[in-house]
Amino acid sequence: MDVLVELNRLAALSEGRVGALVRGVCARTLGLPPLPTDPSADLPDADPAVVEFAEQFSVDVSMITDAQRERLREALGDRAFGAVVQMFIGDFVPRVRAGLEAVGVAVSWPDTSAQEHSGNAADVLFNGFIPAVARLRSLDPVTSEVVRLRGAAQHNCRLCKSLRETTALDAGGSESLYDDIERFEDSESLSEAQKAALRYVDALIWTPARIDADVAAGVRRHFTDEQAVELTLDVMRNAGNKIAVALDADAPRVTEGTEPYLLNADGHTVFS
Repeated sequence: MDVLVELNRLAALSEGRVGALVRGVCARTLGLPPLPTDPSADLPDADPAVVEFAEQFSVDVSMITDAQRERLREALGDRAFGAVVQMFIGDFVPRVRAGLEAVGVAVSWPDTSAQEHSGNAADVLFNGFIPAVARLRSLDPVTSEVVRLRGAAQHNCRLCKSLRETTALDAGGSESLYDDIERFEDSESLSEAQKAALRYVDALIWTPARIDADVAAGVRRHFTDEQAVELTLDVMRNAGNKIAVALDADAPRVTEGTEPYLLNADGHTVFS
């Protein structure tokens, strides 16, 4: 899959000393193996403001405070955005690897420690990886949208919660169905496959180092290997909202109701 190539590019781009620091902090917070770092980069002194921000980013991004944002900017200046991108990579790529291992999808991960570590991680993430995931089409659009909205709620992304994808709406998505996501276990409208997907979303977000065997079995029962990979990567693509939430840049596009958008064949978001 081309998208796994993009994912491995992200894993290789540790971008120096701050990248090395936050990868270690995020992985330790999650209880997962850290991504490799640039062997030429000396491990930096652990700036308390960066460490605190990275820990909260991994535990619950919605609880990052304005004071923590200010301390991060004081510590890093104009490098703060790049550091948060690195936090996202160090936080979520290990979740993806743990998720695919839990559901039994074999993926050959290259040794990224031997790869080129220079480059613009934000460019690879936003212009390479995220559109590549959005181009995947093995999942039905309503399931993809249900998964997106669950992640939006869990990370409390105001922007994401204010949007509705039109292909999913045309395929049967509705506000009454989406209202059931919050208490999906009791829903009579969501399918058993969609409930299995939502359990997996919650596991990747809240307990990635301890994905319950029943949750993994539900994914295997209802989804093919190709769909399980797309589902896992969808959770990561949607979780890109953690960057906006962390920096308080997730303002909704509309003040009331929701706004439709199309995820086109190129994997880009198109507004009317």
